[in-house]
Formats: sequence, structure tokens, C-alpha cells
Amino acid sequence: MKKLGKIILFIAAAIVLSVTKMHAQVSVGISIRANFAPPVIPVYEQPECPADDYIWQPGYWAWDPDVADYYWVPGEWVEAPDPGLYWTPPYWAYEGSVYIYHTGYWGPHVGFYGGINYGGGYYGRGFSGGMWAGNSFRYNTAVVNVNRTVIRNVYIDRTVIQRNTIVNNHVSYNGGRGGIMARPRPAEVRAMNEHHFQPTSYQTAHVQAARSDHNFFAKANHGRPSAQAVSHFNAVAAQQRPQVARNNANQRAEQSKMQANQRVQQARNNASQRVDAAKIQANQKAQQARNNANQRTEQAKMQANEKVQQAKNNANQRVEQARNNAREQQQRLQAQRAQQEQQLKAQARRGQERVQQQRAQVQPQQQRAQQDQQRMQAQQQQRAQQAQQRMQAQRAQQEQHAQQAQQQQRAQQQQAQQQRLQAQRTEQQQQQRAQRAQPRPQQQRPQQQRPPQPEHEHHR
Repeated sequence: MKKLGKIILFIAAAIVLSVTKMHAQVSVGISIRANFAPPVIPVYEQPECPADDYIWQPGYWAWDPDVADYYWVPGEWVEAPDPGLYWTPPYWAYEGSVYIYHTGYWGPHVGFYGGINYGGGYYGRGFSGGMWAGNSFRYNTAVVNVNRTVIRNVYIDRTVIQRNTIVNNHVSYNGGRGGIMARPRPAEVRAMNEHHFQPTSYQTAHVQAARSDHNFFAKANHGRPSAQAVSHFNAVAAQQRPQVARNNANQRAEQSKMQANQRVQQARNNASQRVDAAKIQANQKAQQARNNANQRTEQAKMQANEKVQQAKNNANQRVEQARNNAREQQQRLQAQRAQQEQQLKAQARRGQERVQQQRAQVQPQQQRAQQDQQRMQAQQQQRAQQAQQRMQAQRAQQEQHAQQAQQQQRAQQQQAQQQRLQAQRTEQQQQQRAQRAQPRPQQQRPQQQRPPQPEHEHHR
């Protein structure tokens, strides 16, 4: 009765603790060490799944350091912390002359559990007892024991047993002498590095209840817990499971309400944040536009100043270049002048030397040249006098010709004047004849005027 009381006490503690889920992330790490290997996995009939969405947690050997002995934790149907999570069982591994306990965990995929054949869907690789379909768990009735009158979401697949079974024995540890020689596959390594969750409070209370029962220790049962003790333990746990389910349902309902309220509040916060963000973005855009306009203005000013400065620099460079060119040209001219002066001086010296030589050679010739010059001057004077005389004669002749031309011009003018007068007279006579030819009344005949005499006749 004392043992039964302890079991009930631990189950009640599990009911109280199950109100809060343990969603903390855990890592697949080392927790406990033992100096000798755990016993083999005992084989029991799997109890029926009590309700939908429960997942089988296989039984395993745990370690109590206070008594330095292994104790058996019977298998149990447990609820996952959240839909879509699978249970990876704990396992023992021989490493460096000791046996290391690797803690179990919840995750989106089943990780490596040492290749241990726990049964009940855990045959060494993954879990063959079912799969999540959305928020509902589907059970493979070829592997797990379910009450099909209660649970309808089932299927049958016997091939997974052969695919996922590593060994058919019941060795409970990996590595070392007699252990399972399995290593993690790439998919299991990825699952080991995913986001994990700790065992639930109900699972923790389940372990503590098993630890409080002396019949489950290996020293008491020699590594073979009796089926009666396991059945009695499971019966007590089953009696408390409805209350646990109700607490979990209430907890999920409260969590759903809290999540709904959180979503509403989050939506309000998001809307407010979006409005604030829109205002901030609008202000930022306006400020950015102003900044861009100011930057463009400043850039334009800077570019204009740079262009002006560049133009000044270019002008200064051109002026400096022109000055340099002028200085260089002046220097070249000075050099050329100096060179020309030197050349002229040299030529002058050579010319003087040649003149001196020629003077020494042409002194007799100069005398003859002077005489020739005097004769030429006399001849030139004579020719000049003769030319002057000829010019005077030509002038007189030209004047005579000019007088004759003037006289001829006056005679021509007089002849032209006479011809004009004669033409006028002829025209007047023709007019008079025409008038006489026309019949007119008898009128006093006007006195015939005498035509004017030509001036040249008067002058004569």
C-alpha cells in the first residue's frame, strides 16, 4: 500500500504539473553516466492508445545515482506538446569506458536514439507507429495497438517494420562490447540539430513515479520487471489520465483564448505600428525629399563652383602657359639673336678681312675706276644736257599741238552750232508750210519776226 500511495502521489504531482507545458528548447546532450551496461529491454504487450493524438513513449532503463542502479520506466501513451512534434527516446551509449545517458526530446522529426529496438514503432530508425496529418495524428495499426472503435484515424503499413529495424535483439545500449553498432544517418543528424523541446511535466512525473517503485530497480527484479508490476503501474496511470486530459484540454482552451487575445492585441499593435510606420515613412520620405533637394541644390552649387573654379584654373593655366610659351619664345629669340649676332660678327670679320684683301688687290683698279668714273660723269652730263634739250623741244612741240587741237575743237564747236541753227530754221519753215496748207479764216497776218542771228555771226 505504501508503494501504491507513492505512485498515486507522483501521478497527482504530474496532474498538477501538466497544467504548464514545458516548451523550453533543449539540446541533445549528456546527462548521466554509469559504470556498467543497462539490462536488456524487457518485452511487454503494448497497452491500447486511450485517445486521439497520443504518441507512444517506449519504456527504457533510467539511472538512480543515489542507489547506483538502473530502474525501469514503463512505456506510456503521452500527448505531444504541440501538433507536429515527434518523440525521440533516450538511449545509453558506451563512450570512453563508461555508459552515457542521452536524454529524450520532442522535435519536428525523430532523431538518433542509438539504433535501439524499443518496439512499439521504435525499431532502431525513426518511428513507424504513425504520422502527423495536419493537426491530427494517424496511427499505423500494423505497428501500434489502438482501440479502433475509439480512434478512426488509422492506416496499415507493414513495410516500415522491415525498413526501420536494425537488430531483432533487445540490447539497450549503443557501442561497446555487445552493444548496437549504429551511427546517425544524415537525416538523423539534421533532426538532432533542429529546435527541440523538453519532456512534458507528465513525462517527468511518470519517471519519478517509476523511480519511487522499488520493484522496477534492476537489483530487485534482476533486469526483468514483472508484468504484474508494469500492469499495475499502467492501471494507476490510466486512472489518472482522464484528469490529465481534462487539465490539458482546459489548458489548451486557456492557451487558445490567450493566443486569440494575443493575436487580437498583436493585430491592433501591428495596425498601430503600421500607421506609425506609415507616418514615419511619410515623414522620412518628405525629409528625404527635402534632403535630396538640398543635396541636389548643394551639389549644383558645388558643381557650379567647381566649374567656375575649373574655368579659373584653366584660364590661369592657359595664361601661365602663354607666359611660359612667351618666355620660351623670347628665350629662343634671344638665343637666335645672339646666334645671329655671333654669325653676323663672324661674317663681318670675314667680310672685313676679304675687304682688306680686296683693297690691297684693287688699289690700282680704283685709280682706273676713278678715271672711268670721271669720264662717265662727263658723258652723263652731256647726255643729260642733250636729253634736256630734247625735252624742251618736245614740250614746245606738245604746246603747238595743243594749240592746234584747241583751234580745231573751237572750229568743230562753231560748225556744230551752225548745224543746230540750220536745223531749227528748217523745222520752222516746215511748220510754216504746214500752217499755210490748212484753210483758216482771214486774220491779220502777224508780222514776221526775224530769226535771231547766231552768236558766232554776231561775234564775227
